Amino acid sequence: MLEKAEKQGEAGTVAERALSYMPGFGNDFETESLPGALPQGQNSPQKCEYGLYAEQLSGSPFTAPRGTNERSWLYRIRPSVKHTGRFKKIDYPHWKTAPHVAEHSLALGQLRWSPLPTPSGKLNFLEGIRTMTTAGDVLTQAGMAAHTYVFNADMVNDYFFNADGELLIVPETGAIRVFTELGKMDVEPSEICVVPRGTMFKVTRLSEEKLWRGYICENYGAKFTLPDRGPIGANCLANPRDFKTPVAAYEDKEMPCRVHVKWCGSFHVTEIGHSPLDVVAWHGNYAPYKYDLKTFSPVGAILFDHPDPSIFTVLTAPSGEEGTANVDFVIFPPRWLVAEHTFRPPWYHRNIMSEFMGLIYGRYDAKEEGFVPGGMSLHNMMLPHGPDFTGFEKASNGELKPVKLDNTMAFMFETRFPQQLTKFAAELETLQDDYIDCWSGLERKFDGTPGIK
Repeated sequence: MLEKAEKQGEAGTVAERALSYMPGFGNDFETESLPGALPQGQNSPQKCEYGLYAEQLSGSPFTAPRGTNERSWLYRIRPSVKHTGRFKKIDYPHWKTAPHVAEHSLALGQLRWSPLPTPSGKLNFLEGIRTMTTAGDVLTQAGMAAHTYVFNADMVNDYFFNADGELLIVPETGAIRVFTELGKMDVEPSEICVVPRGTMFKVTRLSEEKLWRGYICENYGAKFTLPDRGPIGANCLANPRDFKTPVAAYEDKEMPCRVHVKWCGSFHVTEIGHSPLDVVAWHGNYAPYKYDLKTFSPVGAILFDHPDPSIFTVLTAPSGEEGTANVDFVIFPPRWLVAEHTFRPPWYHRNIMSEFMGLIYGRYDAKEEGFVPGGMSLHNMMLPHGPDFTGFEKASNGELKPVKLDNTMAFMFETRFPQQLTKFAAELETLQDDYIDCWSGLERKFDGTPGIK
């Protein structure tokens, strides 16, 4: 049984060294972890350097327009046909896929959960995924699923790829290393990473924690891209230079390994005798990336009124209807509140979109109590929601001086589809039965006479 050290191009060969990344969003990158491994002037030589195999990984149809055509050429120790054998079915009972309408007794309503409980046994990242909601239909490549994860063990000889969609991973507790076919990403709370559809990877722990916990958006539809800025212009929001794509890295490991696959909502596993993370060099624009949410440059009201929350969109996965997203990934970061004569938190509203929210750290300004880091809320399409009573009173009566909303990072997975609750979510012990009571103090102020009440 032979196991060689992991290799990583520009960053060196020692795992403890800081990883290297290439900046930019949607760029055409090229990277090699051994000199001369990347062919020049062509994609598929008759024979590749180092005895490597050339293959293409396509994230779009061959004939997609240039602006949306995505593919990468990989130069690897073995072609990926050698990374699968005879599959057998396997079950991950807590990972659900749309369409999924679960049987449970929980009625329609605004919902909120405290964080997932600590697992009683050892779970790796793949085993620790729990689906909260599903939306759309994976068979038509439309919609999404909102998951949480909690784990306490590494994926050592287990690997995974998701044929159903790309995965947007949002750590809340514990830094992780996401080792993909195209390189390694170290991702901390307040950072996110995206693993494209079909890309092989494994997840291991980095920090000293008792558990590693966070959220995942599984996007079945068109891949995430940057939203159009319109009149905002060329800068602010999420700037392309702040997205980081890993340099080439490979794992030369000869020992029994397992490759897990999610395909049309079902799971399969195959056993091979080596690591599938064996890409020595690659070039193209279909690749994983990470992003530090702290680099988001918010744009907001500087005179009066609270803008629509869409102004905080980091990434959007478009649908066939212009301006109506398959999924939006929205954050609510630290920022200055300066609007005059204005109720500054998000206003009460009902929405054609469905909103799944989570809190990474701090406190969300519209929910003074109950919404804690690691927690979640679901406000489905057309269900009213907004600030709780305490938040309303504080914002209605506070002095309107400039205030820094600091030490906070909430996010939202927002979709055009209704989000169906899973049985796991409906029966989760951390479901807050009293969430609806957060608005109970909002009393009638109207008495038919003019004036501020």
